[in-house]
Amino acid sequence: MKPNSSEKKRILLADDHAILRSGLRLMLSSQPDWEVVGEAASGAETIEKCEQLQPHLILLDVSMPGGSGLDILPALRRVAPGVRILILTMHDDKHYLQEALRSGASGYVLKKAADTELITAIQAVLKGEFYVHHSMMRFVLEEVLDSQPSPSDEWEQLSEREQQVLQLVALGYTSAEIAEQLSLSPKTVETYRARGMEKLGLRSRAALVRYALQRGLISPS
Repeated sequence: MKPNSSEKKRILLADDHAILRSGLRLMLSSQPDWEVVGEAASGAETIEKCEQLQPHLILLDVSMPGGSGLDILPALRRVAPGVRILILTMHDDKHYLQEALRSGASGYVLKKAADTELITAIQAVLKGEFYVHHSMMRFVLEEVLDSQPSPSDEWEQLSEREQQVLQLVALGYTSAEIAEQLSLSPKTVETYRARGMEKLGLRSRAALVRYALQRGLISPS
């Protein structure tokens, strides 16, 4: 069974705490386009349910019996190559974060912020973006800044408006907020964004943030 983009987004909950899973199910069931299709309480069970259910997204805890969330990430990617994996954990350790992202996770959210950030994080991950809890974003930025940028004059080929829009997008502003700042319509902002991203060969906001940091267009806060 393969996920179909026209159906509800199928979500698998993987956490060894039944009470937390119950609360997550209740929260996510309030979203009309999402469906919690299964739950797992161990690493082995998560792999089994993932293979059976082929969810669009897994909410995955780091600490579970029978294989931690980080240990089973490669196996999950093998049995369901298209699945998006969002780590939901109490660990605010940069090494967990870095290992999760390197192993194929699409995001990292702390449990203490789940009530305020989880819906937004899932929406981002399901759109193909990545999401990291704001308190840990500095670890991602540190790693990006350690890499060497390749020289390019692509940025200079963009129009002034395209440059303005992409810089604001990289800083985290929404299309509506950018439209208000630049006295444009949101649709026009989206056009500039799409055109500029295409010229730079970038496919996601995460890639744009990396590009902007490497070129010194924005600074980590």
